[in-house]
Amino acid sequence: MIRATLAALSVAITLPVAAMATPLAQSPHPTARPGAVVQAVALPARFEAWIGAFERRARAAGIRPATFRAAFAGVDYLPDVIRRDRSQAEFTKQIWEYLDSAVSDARLRNGRAAFAARRDTLRAIERRYGVEAEVVTAIWGLESAYGSYRGATPTLSAMATLAYEGRRAAFFEDQLIAALKILQDGDTTPGRMTGSWAGAMGHTQFMPTSYLDYAVDFTGDGRRDIWGEDPTDALASTAAYLEAFGWTRGQPWGVEVRLPAGFDYSLTGEKVKRSPADWARLGVLDMDGRAVPNHGRASILLPAGARGAAFMIFDNFHVIERYNTADAYVIAVGVLSDRIAGGQGIRADWPRGDRALSFTEKKEMQRLLGRAGFDTGKVDGIIGPNTIDAVRRYQASIGVVPDGYASLDILRRLR
Repeated sequence: MIRATLAALSVAITLPVAAMATPLAQSPHPTARPGAVVQAVALPARFEAWIGAFERRARAAGIRPATFRAAFAGVDYLPDVIRRDRSQAEFTKQIWEYLDSAVSDARLRNGRAAFAARRDTLRAIERRYGVEAEVVTAIWGLESAYGSYRGATPTLSAMATLAYEGRRAAFFEDQLIAALKILQDGDTTPGRMTGSWAGAMGHTQFMPTSYLDYAVDFTGDGRRDIWGEDPTDALASTAAYLEAFGWTRGQPWGVEVRLPAGFDYSLTGEKVKRSPADWARLGVLDMDGRAVPNHGRASILLPAGARGAAFMIFDNFHVIERYNTADAYVIAVGVLSDRIAGGQGIRADWPRGDRALSFTEKKEMQRLLGRAGFDTGKVDGIIGPNTIDAVRRYQASIGVVPDGYASLDILRRLR
């Protein structure tokens, strides 16, 4: 679901597309194919010692001994989780490759069928939380292929393995304690608590802490069940989450636009916000040549630079970012929801001849930008707003279109 610890990636993304499961609330990882089962091995002695020490911390956080014993009776060490955690940054796709799968004909067809099958429930959720049913359906489609790939990795084992490994020990201990609180509250059982290798659970892939904060019992059966065959609680929980972060009913996530000849590309990016009327005065119109209606202040986003599609994005774009910070994910949710509702897909072309930068190349670009006097803030391989701004300033200094597109061509120029 949501990735609070990664900046939005607007050039190449690290989200897998096999089943289109994505990380959930506050997860720092892309998820693996949810249907994959991670193999356990015999518990290392140090892992068993860590469990003993963690039990004391869990009890201090309010976990009862009986809850802990029942939960950890089936906990295993999962070395494949560590392998995936350490290797996932290298897997990148260009935004158009991601969207080709995320908004494929099959996903759209299945989404319309899922929407039709759950129309009454989805409309009831929309009335309660003010989040359009098509948006909730699109997130369901990207997170678990409409419930088909909810994940089979035991959440407790995955969280314990990642907490023991130590790279993000505090984060995953918090998630593990939250998972134990879910069990203690009686919402599910250890055997039913499964999900992705990174801990995201259920139809719409909630991390345990986000579950505690935002999951709802929409069916009224006394349990907030996001794991079962009935997706109602999971879909309502997703709407509740978006509502909590400021969703505006009736406002689009974004609108595809055309930029006029001679457009000032320094005005692109999330830091510049203007009314649609102001953008129209600058020649920024929708794909049919009309001014975009006044849905509030908006920015112009160029996820693949001046040669790709352009979008006028509104505040709801940033609400979806709370679910997953990758621009490609937000655009996929937006376009898929628009198409489920009967709208059009993206009409502009993409620079499909460009290849994605590797994680190592992204860090190299950031280092070289810094040496050239265009600080990116961090050398972390994440093409976020600071790196995009640095690329834009570098482009302006060498006389090329300052669209902020961190391409292989820019890297070669920096070299």
